[in-house]
Amino acid sequence: MSETIIDTRGVPIHAWVKDVHVDDNAMQQLRNVASLPFIHRWVAAMPDIHWGIGATVGSVIPTRKAIIPAAVGVDIGCGMMAVKTSLTASSLPDDLKRIRTAIEKAVPHGRTARGGKGDRGSWDRAPARIEAAWKKLKRGYEPIIRKHPKLDRGRHYQHLGTLGTGNHFIELCLDTEDGVWVMLHSGSRGVGNRIGMHFITLAQKDMRQHIADLPDKNLAYFTEGAKHFDDYFEAVGWAQRFARENRELMMEAVLQVLQHDTSLPRFKADLVAVNCHHNYVQKETHFGKEVFVTRKGAVSAAKDEYGIIPGSMGARSFIVKGKGNANSFHSCSHGAGRAMSRTEAKRRFTIDDHVRATAGVECRKDKDVIDETPMAYKDIDAVMRAQADLVDIVATLKQIVCVKG
Repeated sequence: MSETIIDTRGVPIHAWVKDVHVDDNAMQQLRNVASLPFIHRWVAAMPDIHWGIGATVGSVIPTRKAIIPAAVGVDIGCGMMAVKTSLTASSLPDDLKRIRTAIEKAVPHGRTARGGKGDRGSWDRAPARIEAAWKKLKRGYEPIIRKHPKLDRGRHYQHLGTLGTGNHFIELCLDTEDGVWVMLHSGSRGVGNRIGMHFITLAQKDMRQHIADLPDKNLAYFTEGAKHFDDYFEAVGWAQRFARENRELMMEAVLQVLQHDTSLPRFKADLVAVNCHHNYVQKETHFGKEVFVTRKGAVSAAKDEYGIIPGSMGARSFIVKGKGNANSFHSCSHGAGRAMSRTEAKRRFTIDDHVRATAGVECRKDKDVIDETPMAYKDIDAVMRAQADLVDIVATLKQIVCVKG
């Protein structure tokens, strides 16, 4: 058993952190959440935990008749998608840069022009498949903006099927049998960010009489029956659907790139497919009670449920199956977890360090991705050992191509 139970002044913390470093500030955030009056049973901490806004990244927070918008965060529905193809390593060309460049052309990524007109990370003229997907999503978006018109600004459908920035990525990976996988990481983009920020602010305003009683103002919450509770749950659910569709559209675009590459043989791309959130909230039943479960940097790991736990740019990643561990509220980590801030990574490491750490990976090797260098993250192997009673490993992947925002 790698589970550790930590007593607090509130509910306990059940943590899977054996032999994994946990910063004091992240532990304090866990204690802050554990002190709230509506936590169901306990808080679960995954081995990739690190400091976040309000609640620590890598935490599972079950709540009775209440939701904390900042615990869900602003990258609502952020998650992973992976597809196993019938291609093998021997099918791939020696020139992987050509494939990376083709993926970069097919999927808008990054951010320029301050996200305005001409931004390379969004569509200027969206393809028909994007328009069709947005048409379906728009039916759920319109009632949200009727109630909250401030949300209807910036880009929405122009971000559908786009990657974003930061730690979002698209990768080609090889498993231990030299099978080729496509894996990607992204969320609800600008529209999800606006929804998150809007309702975090509303929660703080709604609680202005009581916010001083909270250990952190970013733990402001909505209770069932309160003015904005239903509006938030509707909006966050819609943003999660947007995020899932976003990943599916990008995956479709990447597979088309490979299918149109005349140097590759014909292949299948439906051998295994996984699409999972790791920043989200939903209703679930645990220990006989229906509760809201917020996973902030955590993945659902119900019995035999597939999930994805990525490493950093130069490390291994894992396709897993959940063991349905009740004490973790059927959850596991969402990755390796940051070992240091982006600022610290840029201060500490050089381009040469990054080049050495990503040897054998066709990816960007410039100063703008130093904050994503493998050394900025925890050891993924230690993280996996710490959660051995949460998941079984189905496939071990090593990236050979990585596209960063």
